[in-house]
Amino acid sequence: MMAMNRCSIPLFPLHTVLFPGGPLALRIFEPRYLDMVSRCLRQETGFGVVLIRDGKEVGGVPEVYEVGTFGRISYWEQRRDGLFGITFTGEQRFRILKQEIKPDQLMIAEVELLPNEPSVVVPGKYRELVDMLLRILNELGQPYQSMPKAYDDSAWVGARLVELLPLELAQKQRLLQLNDPLERLLKLAALTGLKNM
Repeated sequence: MMAMNRCSIPLFPLHTVLFPGGPLALRIFEPRYLDMVSRCLRQETGFGVVLIRDGKEVGGVPEVYEVGTFGRISYWEQRRDGLFGITFTGEQRFRILKQEIKPDQLMIAEVELLPNEPSVVVPGKYRELVDMLLRILNELGQPYQSMPKAYDDSAWVGARLVELLPLELAQKQRLLQLNDPLERLLKLAALTGLKNM
């Protein structure tokens, strides 16, 4: 760790946008990420999930967006197919300040941790978004069934909808980078065609 809000973390570039509080189930098979996960479990540290701007998840070093989500492994198992299965839980957004590529092609970044959004009660006009999220989560299994729920919290509701709705990844990234949970709900209401506005 450097300053309180700066640290150096390994990055896991994915075609996924994750928010604080969100669960992400992953199958790990590349040696660089198997080593990273083993190290994180051993040292009880975390890593950053960041959206790929250009490139692939497997092999090589992709170009990534500068804002991602730091988190920790909340569950792991050695799967029957020989792969490593983990559930990763987002904790806090970060902004990449600089990054380096290790010899095994693992990306390490110096990041600035961004403050978590304040808890704001969901305004009544966004009740349809809460109902939509309830319907989606009721159809999903683990890890969503056991996650803590906060249907009255604007940041939590907006985050889960962005993660779960079939939006374009670049659109999800823009919503991740917003710092105002009510602005995010406003944009989600427009994107989903909410009528009660």
